[in-house]
Amino acid sequence: MSESAVLSQSTIETIEWTSEGVVMIDQTRLPRETVFVTCRRYEEVAEAIRTMVIRGAPALGVAAAMGVALGALHSNDLETDMPVICDALAKTRPTAMNLFWAIERMKQVYGSIRHLPLSQIRERLVREAQAIRDEDIAINKAMGRNGAPLVPDGKAVLTHCNAGALATAGFGTALGVIRAAVRMGKNIDVFADETRPFLQGARLTAWELQRDGIPTTLITDNMAGHFLKSGRIGCVVVGADRIAANGDVANKIGTYGIAVLAKENGVPFYVAAPISTLDLTLASGDEIPIEERGAEEVTHVQGVAVAPEGISVANPAFDVTPNRYVSAIITEKGVARAPYEESLRRLCEAARSKMR
Repeated sequence: MSESAVLSQSTIETIEWTSEGVVMIDQTRLPRETVFVTCRRYEEVAEAIRTMVIRGAPALGVAAAMGVALGALHSNDLETDMPVICDALAKTRPTAMNLFWAIERMKQVYGSIRHLPLSQIRERLVREAQAIRDEDIAINKAMGRNGAPLVPDGKAVLTHCNAGALATAGFGTALGVIRAAVRMGKNIDVFADETRPFLQGARLTAWELQRDGIPTTLITDNMAGHFLKSGRIGCVVVGADRIAANGDVANKIGTYGIAVLAKENGVPFYVAAPISTLDLTLASGDEIPIEERGAEEVTHVQGVAVAPEGISVANPAFDVTPNRYVSAIITEKGVARAPYEESLRRLCEAARSKMR
């Protein structure tokens, strides 16, 4: 497939700042229909995050930043309201590091300009939120360039959940690596896990890759081991919601099992995530908070009951893959390999030095 075709097809407007408010594609309605919602107040952004209208760690960071900017537009007393706005957005989902990173970045900007007139503060916060969105797209493309050489030519790539344009401001993390590999001319196809219980792979990843014309085979989650053993799959590429200092990776539930199966079958397991997903304050993945979601996501599929009424349900949204199963972590600043305590720290230092 030509580079221009991939570029044009992979342009998905996940989230955008407009004069009407924050416009985002409703990911709960895909792939049956493409519907955009407009959030005019920060409370609506928080609800969209909570209900997974928008999802994916980098996209949540962008949404949170825009939520803060919306809150500023409607506040006449930011000294009082800013902590309330930020706290409401921070309480939406506990695992995705990018959400907290973006809120902290907006708070730091506010702290540096709080002495200015309110109109100027509002304008500056809106510009910062828009900058976070634009930077995310550029970061994803840089990750793609860094990760594409790791993808074997003539093989399939297995991915889990959705780490594509829909999970970011555009292009994607794991799917960005796949898209970049296609742009390099590599002959690859994709196996996409359906990703129970919310079906991000079946509903979102398959939809994105089909739009791109990248050959994709949808499989159920419990088929991954079969295909990893078959020799068809050259590597696994997934995204991440939070990465600890030692390289332990929190990602969509089911990722851990795939990583174990990949190692058992000698298949490299790669994680693609921006520097903003790293949480070097946590020594290991044991400290990463894991979100528990509602029982109805397990007992129902698209509103249809598939389990007996009253059954007890556990629904952790994420699991943690220990670093020993991670072949490399692909970021916009380069590719980190074990020992991750050293390589991730160096990449973070490189990112900070560029900002200075």
